[in-house]
Amino acid sequence: MQRTCSRTMLLCAAISCVAAVFSACASSSGGAIEIDQFKDDADAPAVPREYVIGVGDMLSIQVYNDTQVSGRMRVRSDGRISLAFLNDIVAAGKTPVKLAADIETGLKTVILNPQVTVAVEDATPSISVLGEVTKPGPQTLQHETGIAEALAAAGGLTAFAHKDRIFVVRSSPKLTRIHFTYDALTKGIGRAPLFRLRAGDVIVVE
Repeated sequence: MQRTCSRTMLLCAAISCVAAVFSACASSSGGAIEIDQFKDDADAPAVPREYVIGVGDMLSIQVYNDTQVSGRMRVRSDGRISLAFLNDIVAAGKTPVKLAADIETGLKTVILNPQVTVAVEDATPSISVLGEVTKPGPQTLQHETGIAEALAAAGGLTAFAHKDRIFVVRSSPKLTRIHFTYDALTKGIGRAPLFRLRAGDVIVVE
């Protein structure tokens, strides 16, 4: 009887430890920067940024001496375009120079020394809202859009959303993950309501 009680106590202690670990993980922001500690580079000296291709952009892709691959095409909602010999290739999130280099690499198996240029003819700046929102997906970025507006345009949070786990993933000038809470966004707490989205940002609601 005493041995059984001891085993039961040890089992309960182990379960408590596991629960504590999971609780700590859930409460952490996973290495993200808190919005009140995030230093925006908007006030830094202006540095020309390469344009990042987004969903809805119209691209002109020219392959030297090959009209079969060359042409105009719009970036689909899944961020991809379709090219002869390559089928689907990811375009969104890349600069025109990077996309041209990727296309050249893909074409080397069928074309000798391919030379590719990519130009953006019609830019449609966009963001993406993913995770526990009613209507996840890309959105056209309006001027001075904040996170609360983007979440509203996505139909709001689902019943399963963790209101203290809202993140913005920004890829430029370096990959950064910024942590927000729903209360801070909707109640005007700290710097959260002042944050403005940029083309290519991804909002993730966990």
